[in-house]
Amino acid sequence: MARGSGFLAIWSDVEPRQETDYLHWLTREHTAERLSIPGFLGVRVFRARLAGHCRYFILYRLEEPGVLGSRSYLARLNAPTQWSRRTMPILGNFIRGGGGVVAEAGSGQGGIILPLVLEANEIATARALLDAVAAMDRVVSARILEVEPGGTGIQTTEKSMRAEDRSFAALLLIEALAGDALDRAHAEVAKTMRPNMPALVYDQVFALNDQDVIGGGGLT
Repeated sequence: MARGSGFLAIWSDVEPRQETDYLHWLTREHTAERLSIPGFLGVRVFRARLAGHCRYFILYRLEEPGVLGSRSYLARLNAPTQWSRRTMPILGNFIRGGGGVVAEAGSGQGGIILPLVLEANEIATARALLDAVAAMDRVVSARILEVEPGGTGIQTTEKSMRAEDRSFAALLLIEALAGDALDRAHAEVAKTMRPNMPALVYDQVFALNDQDVIGGGGLT
């Protein structure tokens, strides 16, 4: 089981011409800044397998869900850097939700993931499938992440800078060693839960943990 019982998950799209600056912001400033906040333990960044489209999924692991409402985190959200002020308005299809990791099966992390967005009434069914999904060939782990609207919905300066800011109820996150394993896992989940459940596979492109970050957002 990974460290921490909390999470923060974020999706966003950027235009191809803006992608390099976005990635430099993310990997050279933003994630290190976040991981210098007490309670932020690690981050993984993924890029969607979506031809001609730049869509990213960012997953932070938190010490516990209450970090989302902490004084230190809110202070950062209300005092964005100049680079963040330039970046936030360009993020399209922005989806953000944080809360608790409520169930886990398997162990470790795969380089390829399938995040399946769940409705609130699907969480119990997904939990019942978790062990079977994690036991499938070349699947590494499966987790259920449930959003806590209170912490996610706090109004901040950064939130006001984004044209779109949606959320979700929960997430079934499946990690694997190969894309075809995720195809099979999705088929198994969809058969039980929702035949038309959207599925998009992501590859990990960056990772950082709190032990690599010193105060103020600099890197060791």
